[in-house]
Amino acid sequence: MFEHVHYARPPAGRVLDGIDLVIARGAVVALVGRSGAGKSTMLRLINGLLLPDGGTVSVLGRPTTDWDLLQLRRGIGYVLQDVGLFPHLTVEENVAVVPSLLKWDRGRTSARVREMLQLVGLEPNTFGQRHVRQLSGGQRQRVGVARALAADPELLLMDEPFGALDPVTRSELHREFRGIQTRLRKTVVIVTHDMAEAFALADMVGVLSDGCIAAYDSPRALARSTDPRVTPLLAPLVELGAVLPSNHS
Repeated sequence: MFEHVHYARPPAGRVLDGIDLVIARGAVVALVGRSGAGKSTMLRLINGLLLPDGGTVSVLGRPTTDWDLLQLRRGIGYVLQDVGLFPHLTVEENVAVVPSLLKWDRGRTSARVREMLQLVGLEPNTFGQRHVRQLSGGQRQRVGVARALAADPELLLMDEPFGALDPVTRSELHREFRGIQTRLRKTVVIVTHDMAEAFALADMVGVLSDGCIAAYDSPRALARSTDPRVTPLLAPLVELGAVLPSNHS
């Protein structure tokens, strides 16, 4: 997906310096690093909001420079920290946004909306006609996931998706996400500053440092790293005595 990609942003200068990264279809990859490491920049390069200064970013086998960018973005699902739901629309209308833009017929859209709400644990008859202000933070995030999946994208981008939630709700949504991914097997790229979240959700974790990928490995292998660019991110897990989930190898 990333082939020797360079990107610079004035006045900060170099953000990415020769990034190489291949993401297997159906895999969940987490990008972790300090603030300013370039994690969100990589997401924006994937969806064509930014174009590389050098190298190639490819999505589904095609360089982003060869895509119609509107088509590219409508084929990608997004889950954001602030969710970005439209407050003037109902839950059903929010989930239906992308299918409507793709001009699905009303029956197909309605059936898909109900399916997605049930997938994320929100009963359509109970929640479908509610507005955003009537939902809890966890419920809004569930609607955000349902909206991201509504048009059945092959690729899902998640930028600090659960960072604003309380620890209990966050843990619940981690479990629900893993269950959804087991069923759907989407290709997912998650940006997070939290190594524990990366370990909980991802098959592979990439650590960004100084414009490069300092490490790229499974959670279990990365937990044993002695690389000084990686160990500061592992320190909070060590202090808490966190145990790596057994479902990662």
